[in-house]
Amino acid sequence: MNAVMMVVVVLLPIIFGAPIPLLPFKNRKQMAFYVESVTLVTSVLVWALLLAQPEEAFVLFHFTGNLSVSFRLDGLGTVFAGIVSALWPLATLYSFEYMKHENHETYFFMFYVVTYGVTLGIALAEDIVAMYFFYEMLSLVTLPLIMHTLTREAILASRTYLYYSLGGAAFAFIGMVAILTFGTTSVFVPGGVIDLAKVGDKQNFLLLIYVLCFCGFSVKAAMFPFSAWLPKAGVAPTPVTALLHAVAVVKAGAFTVIRVTYYSFGTELLRGTWAQTIVLGLTIFTIVYGCSRALKETHLKRRLAWSTVSNLSYILFGAALMTPLGLVGGLSHMVFHAVMKICAFFCAGAVIYKTGRNYIYELNGFGRKMPKIFLIFTISGLALMGVPGLCGFVSKWNLAKAAIESENPLAYIGIAFLMVSAILTAIYMMTISIRAFFPGKEFDYSTISDVEDPNWMMILPLVIFVIAMFAFGLHSEPVMTALESIAATMN
Repeated sequence: MNAVMMVVVVLLPIIFGAPIPLLPFKNRKQMAFYVESVTLVTSVLVWALLLAQPEEAFVLFHFTGNLSVSFRLDGLGTVFAGIVSALWPLATLYSFEYMKHENHETYFFMFYVVTYGVTLGIALAEDIVAMYFFYEMLSLVTLPLIMHTLTREAILASRTYLYYSLGGAAFAFIGMVAILTFGTTSVFVPGGVIDLAKVGDKQNFLLLIYVLCFCGFSVKAAMFPFSAWLPKAGVAPTPVTALLHAVAVVKAGAFTVIRVTYYSFGTELLRGTWAQTIVLGLTIFTIVYGCSRALKETHLKRRLAWSTVSNLSYILFGAALMTPLGLVGGLSHMVFHAVMKICAFFCAGAVIYKTGRNYIYELNGFGRKMPKIFLIFTISGLALMGVPGLCGFVSKWNLAKAAIESENPLAYIGIAFLMVSAILTAIYMMTISIRAFFPGKEFDYSTISDVEDPNWMMILPLVIFVIAMFAFGLHSEPVMTALESIAATMN
């Protein structure tokens, strides 16, 4: 029965989300109740599944040979499914207020709910074929969300997203074929499935395929040089960009990279090779590249988007260390960054929704008029900087510790880049808060007399995120114990 539940949690939001534009809702409240109910029921079922931890797999359908779409819940899948199912209901609640004045609202929520099911499909995929299938579906169902406003800028951004996604999918497909060719099975196995007897003298060729596969899946994680699509996607409504930049798409990219590295190709094959050097170098460069671009950016959401580019490569950096400690560091930042960044994006969305201001130089004095929003934004900024007591410090500490213990010279350079990134993060996040709270003695507050905090539907999710940032920062042991047990299976 637990195995069947995996199919239910994936298909439920897809089946009940797809007909939303066709359902005869009498008013907006009925639609909101329906959408939130589907989301909440799905999340409750996911957490029931996570607590039960079924060991058996469920084959949804079978192609031929060893090709199938099947589901299974393991430790890594638990992490991703847990993140998604915890944040989606809160994001949905926030979106009801934000989308109040948007057009085509029913179509928005149709794709919003369906995306939930598709993302869970990636988390619960037992094999490379199933994961690739839902990974491709994720591109298709999020594309309409990016172009929702149908402005010229939104259409151009959606094209960029589509082009990058198709290119990444092509590279990822090459990796999938190599795994099916040289592997003993298509199923994800801790430590990898590559049969060295099949590889023979083609090891360098297989390493090249791994680099292509890593780059292909990391397109959604916005690793350099594939990061341009993410800031452009900020034209979408904030509930979309928050999920794109903090939960669904970007975390799916990081998750799939970890899957193929640790569960398909295997770190024993990759560690110490030129392939590891290349992917590790790309992640290290992206960490500072994203921060540097964020520092220069004056558009509020695009600054946060470039911050996401940097922080996602923290996760990829941990994965590319190819050690159990590196995996722990990457996974911890995957969990904590989701909370920190969705909080920051929702604060930015609240500002845009209430005032229509999109640029940082327009935020002078807003801290006095929107004290709740900017206090929460400041806390999220401090967490992203890695201030002790907040969750960002824990994951950055884990990554630095893993880099030192890896004894990889390139990883030592990574530590230096992490420190530079922390300084740049402090500058590009705190300048926003300082501008908002301390605009200068001569500032005329009458020019922003209409600015105020949003209602409870926007504030409540943000308060929960702040509590989570402190809780993870002050008492991270349960999370770290769980992540260490996942990493221990890689030996």
